[in-house]
Amino acid sequence: MDHSRMPASPGSRACAQAARVAALIASIFLASPAGADDDRGTVVDATTQAPIVGAIVTVGDRAVVTDAAGRYRLPGGATPLHVRAPGYQRETIASGRPAEPTIRLKPLTPKALYLTVYGIGTPSLRDAALAVIERAGLNALVIDLKGDRGVIPYPSALPLAASTGALKVRTIPDLTELTRALKAKGIYTIARIVVFKDDLLAQARPDWAVRNSAGAVWKDREGLAWIDPHRKEAWSYTLGVAEEAAAAGFDEIQFDYVRFPDAVGLTYMQPSTEASRVEAITGFLREARRRLVPYNVFLAVDAFGYVCWNPGDTGIGQRLEDLAAVVDYISPMLYPSGFQFGIPGYSNPVAHPYEIVYRSLETAKARTRGSPVRYRPWIQGFRDYAFGGQPFGAAEIGKQIKAAHDAQAIGWMLWNPRNIYSAEEISPR
Repeated sequence: MDHSRMPASPGSRACAQAARVAALIASIFLASPAGADDDRGTVVDATTQAPIVGAIVTVGDRAVVTDAAGRYRLPGGATPLHVRAPGYQRETIASGRPAEPTIRLKPLTPKALYLTVYGIGTPSLRDAALAVIERAGLNALVIDLKGDRGVIPYPSALPLAASTGALKVRTIPDLTELTRALKAKGIYTIARIVVFKDDLLAQARPDWAVRNSAGAVWKDREGLAWIDPHRKEAWSYTLGVAEEAAAAGFDEIQFDYVRFPDAVGLTYMQPSTEASRVEAITGFLREARRRLVPYNVFLAVDAFGYVCWNPGDTGIGQRLEDLAAVVDYISPMLYPSGFQFGIPGYSNPVAHPYEIVYRSLETAKARTRGSPVRYRPWIQGFRDYAFGGQPFGAAEIGKQIKAAHDAQAIGWMLWNPRNIYSAEEISPR
């Protein structure tokens, strides 16, 4: 998981961009001509009966979003009908629906732990995490399906996965069986898929790799190479992993490292400008959304914490307003240790975990007001590394969880790279 950059104050451009969000969201989906036999209906909150604006209704490879009254229209006669909206459970209506149904979505607030490629396959870590989920009243699990080093831990059918050596570590024998077992426990499943940081793919296809100023393949501080996000021919590989996860039954696809490296002096297949970077990143996510339409799966993106604050793209192609137009969830990494430069009014973030999470979410929400996108932050469950090494235990985790709740985030995800969790440190709201 990556970290953060210095903030800049949100400017008037951010407000103008927010006004474009709703139109951009609608443009992602296929338009359907009006017809007398069209399916029409309304999507509402099962608890409040209030209409849900921006719910996504899908038949086959066609999808539309509901209007301000929660209404939708799709070509008639096709089944099944799939419906989803951020903050709710997915719904499928196979057949026998009334002429103009009212579809009631049940609210869902995912509260998740994280398991690496190795954590999901290590019984002592996996079983302990599942026990914490049960004891602490959590309901979600994030699982690496393409890790930070390019490893794919299940038997993928993608030819590149085999030829790059990505399948050498097998910790998930049967992906579909895994999702079935987790769903039997009532667990919301999130597939974390690392995108452009992929040393194995870059070694196999150096023509797709990011280069340094001398023209050699560039490597980051961990000695790992990255794929140039402009290389559209490289996108299909990672999107294939996403489709396999969706087909196996995962509720959500969460892309991480869907960004440019935060380093200077690098070369790409085209000049690196804010416009070109943003188009590459949002272009990848638009293509992901298009390919995932038939699966009715939620789409999420991880973002630097400072992306909540910076009006531009933070030099990495992640501009908040543009991300909001192409995904269901934005998951900023709001670890206090990652805010090395603080935020306005708080120069020592580790001493103020509540304020870091709450103020970052409120700032982000203000910039994307009018969009159906929702926020679910990553919060810190590991020892501080930037401000003196303070442990993050029950008090610090609790303050972050409260902040996410108070900011009306749709849950939270606890990041511990060692995959060691304790029910005593987690008090869900």
